[in-house]
Amino acid sequence: MGIWTDAFIAPPEPTLLRPEAFGRLAVELARERVVRPPWALIAGRLCVNASLNWGSVSGQAKWKRPPVGTVLRTEEYPGEVPDPDDGPPPWGPSHEEARLLASGEKVLDLLPALRAAPYGDEDIAVVFAHMDFGNRAITDYFKYEDRRTTLVCFALASPQDRPLSTNDCGEPGGPVLPVRTCVVHTFKHALGRLGLEDGPVPALASVTSRWFGPDQVGGKTWG
Repeated sequence: MGIWTDAFIAPPEPTLLRPEAFGRLAVELARERVVRPPWALIAGRLCVNASLNWGSVSGQAKWKRPPVGTVLRTEEYPGEVPDPDDGPPPWGPSHEEARLLASGEKVLDLLPALRAAPYGDEDIAVVFAHMDFGNRAITDYFKYEDRRTTLVCFALASPQDRPLSTNDCGEPGGPVLPVRTCVVHTFKHALGRLGLEDGPVPALASVTSRWFGPDQVGGKTWG
């Protein structure tokens, strides 16, 4: 058994990187073996607090690998009845709808796809299959290989609030960070080890700091 956690890194202010810089960030994550392709580029209405693997648009892009042009929507599970008292995501449900603009195995192919994307006008996300466990720094941090560790780079059309530390099965509330550009990844850890006690994944933080600055902020939700 274990607990799923979604962890994020973002600039201290809700800054939207220029599209060229956002593309370089995504490419460097692959080149420095933080993540593994394939990648998928999606655009539309996204939720930065949606669970990456379960029911979200990013999860569908990863697991189902639909053809380019497919419209993806938040999945609803049979028998699930939304409770208005649950609060906003991550405590309550997300409502996403986005188009798959492009996908591929070669990370450099992402750059022309981004140039054609509605960057700044719609929410944009680059979804990578999983963290690169061929990189010793990644394996040492997580302790074991798990290809469910999806990573997503977000570039949002307007700021969204990301909780800094919360149980998404608990009561809504607590400090949040408004974000426009951020990187989110998921992982499952053993009971009793909540994860990220020592901060973000060092190999990941080393890359993101080049664009987010030395005061970049990390946080997590779990449940």
